[in-house]
Amino acid sequence: MDTVTIVGVGLIGGSFGLALRKAGFRGRLIGVSSPGAIRDALERGAIDQALPLAEGVAQADLVYLAQPIRRIIQTLATLDPWLRPGSLVTDAGSTKAMIVEQGRQSIHRGQFLGGHPMAGKEKRGAAEADAGLFVGRTYVLTPSTPEELETATALEFLDWLQAIGAVTITLQPREHDRVVARTSHLPQLLSTALAVTLVGQLESADHLLVAGPGLVDTLRLAGSSYEIWGDILATNTTEIDAALAAFIAEIEELRASLGSERTEDAFRVANAFAARLKQARGR
Repeated sequence: MDTVTIVGVGLIGGSFGLALRKAGFRGRLIGVSSPGAIRDALERGAIDQALPLAEGVAQADLVYLAQPIRRIIQTLATLDPWLRPGSLVTDAGSTKAMIVEQGRQSIHRGQFLGGHPMAGKEKRGAAEADAGLFVGRTYVLTPSTPEELETATALEFLDWLQAIGAVTITLQPREHDRVVARTSHLPQLLSTALAVTLVGQLESADHLLVAGPGLVDTLRLAGSSYEIWGDILATNTTEIDAALAAFIAEIEELRASLGSERTEDAFRVANAFAARLKQARGR
């Protein structure tokens, strides 16, 4: 792999470029993005040069799509005429079923392999890019068939993911979307809903000072940008709706049984699940 073209050199795309360089990649890193993002990425050393999409794709052994989800889908629909035969196209989108389907329909001269790094920050942009962003973080790959992970280009990409410190797992695209609706999208909406609920109920600065670290921690996700989340909600609506329905049902049960054994049971089950989660994440 001699040339990597990163389409969308924001936080994830810029961090991928920095991580590759830190891991020993000696080839070219081409960026395709807005002028401001290109400027920041060049200053950080996340890319070596900027090119228009067609030129950058035509020179790439690996095309890394790190745009918002609907932009990824639009880009995938245009790439194939420019691809080098045998090149690999992958993405970093937070939902996978629609992206993988578009890749399957559109990419023929090269190979498409869906991906989702479970990494990020509240701040965005290449100026916030971090070579260590992927270290120890789960990186989900969503091949349509197991054979897609056995090609020479996919195996080399897997080697580089290992080199940048990511922990790869494989899920089917729809399985991925079902799982992240519960592990990522539901927590975001709960944090957002809690913040909206408290607006007007905590009326003064003194009231806000009464808030403990638990509330601050719970509302961390409430600072997330709708510019990113709008695409996620639009491309995983069915699974997010199911996750919200299950949560609403549990909240209603807790509301109806405050102070009862049912509440005590819920705390016990929650404690056990939280412990399992910490153990699975090595904390």
